Amino acid sequence: MKNIGTKNLETDRLVLRKIKKEDALEAYNNWCSSDVVDKYVVWQKHSSVNVTENLYEMWEKEYDDLTTYRWIVELKDTHELMGTIDVASKKLMHYGVCEIGYCYGEKYWKKGYATEALKAVIKYLFEECDADVLFANYMSNNPASGEVMRKSGMTFEGILRGRMIDKEGIRNDLGSYSITKEEYNLSKF
Repeated sequence: MKNIGTKNLETDRLVLRKIKKEDALEAYNNWCSSDVVDKYVVWQKHSSVNVTENLYEMWEKEYDDLTTYRWIVELKDTHELMGTIDVASKKLMHYGVCEIGYCYGEKYWKKGYATEALKAVIKYLFEECDADVLFANYMSNNPASGEVMRKSGMTFEGILRGRMIDKEGIRNDLGSYSITKEEYNLSKF
């Protein structure tokens, strides 16, 4: 895999760009402090905008590392920030394998934005970074996230039983999707 890092991506309706510390207040208000979003993510919702600022300041510095692939997603016409998408784990990158994770504010759900952003990241990782396999997981209490993966051209691999405990202490299965470079080249969405 070619480690060329994060670069701006555009779709019909979205801009995916590097995160800046200045994005923290809007991110905090739109998803980082949301009780609804908190149910479906592994991290704890942010208790203050300072938490978001500190995280974004750290993430901004990580862009110097060309193995960092992390975008904030904004609406192209209004520049409103709606969420983030990234290569969530670097553990397998030297094998050309990337785990993708994403999070969006609830007011942006069910509009096709998450699928649009995921397709752009898939395209970038395969066509420009020469990745071999991309995968993503979702908790069984959030099947809509699995639908985003399916609509983005990924193939359902199966269920990883009892792998996560949600914020309410309930054990959840993880659904897993992936797409290989060969599958992508056949579909070229």
